[in-house]
Amino acid sequence: MPRLVLLSEGLTGRNYELKAEKTTVGRVSDNAFEIPEASVSSHHAELTLRGNDVLVKDLGSTNGTFINGEKIEEAVLKPGQILRVGMIEMRLESGDATPAGPGGMTPAASQSAAASKKVLEQTRVIPQGVKLDELEGARPLTFDKKTGFERKSNRGTRIFIIAAILTAIALVAALVLILMRSGSE
Repeated sequence: MPRLVLLSEGLTGRNYELKAEKTTVGRVSDNAFEIPEASVSSHHAELTLRGNDVLVKDLGSTNGTFINGEKIEEAVLKPGQILRVGMIEMRLESGDATPAGPGGMTPAASQSAAASKKVLEQTRVIPQGVKLDELEGARPLTFDKKTGFERKSNRGTRIFIIAAILTAIALVAALVLILMRSGSE
């Protein structure tokens, strides 16, 4: 039975057997093969078993689907090839078990082991995340310069309060003056 073996850092060794005719791959839990990683779309790709072939179809993902580094919309994934969804890489391994002859491995199994070793030597681990000092144009953090997050002055608030107090005094004085005039008449 074919299976996908994850190669990306943090997920290395995790694998998924392709048992069903159709398998969806994506970030959310309603996928058959859930990969909870930000670069993977919620419903990223669909894998369909067709005999000995695995057909991979991109489902309109944001970061694309790639086979051996080549972006695809729909293509056949062969054993030993690297499938990348977002930033997560995985290798398709065939689950074919060839019975061993009297000498140990059959010639086909020996060739398969040699091919598998060659693929393993080509495998690369993709690190997750970026360090602050690796960013282009990164500046050292200093707190002695203005950053735009300093405490703002309350000058506008003070002016508003003073104007409100003066208006209130003027209204009270006008009211007292009106009452004094109406009482003297």
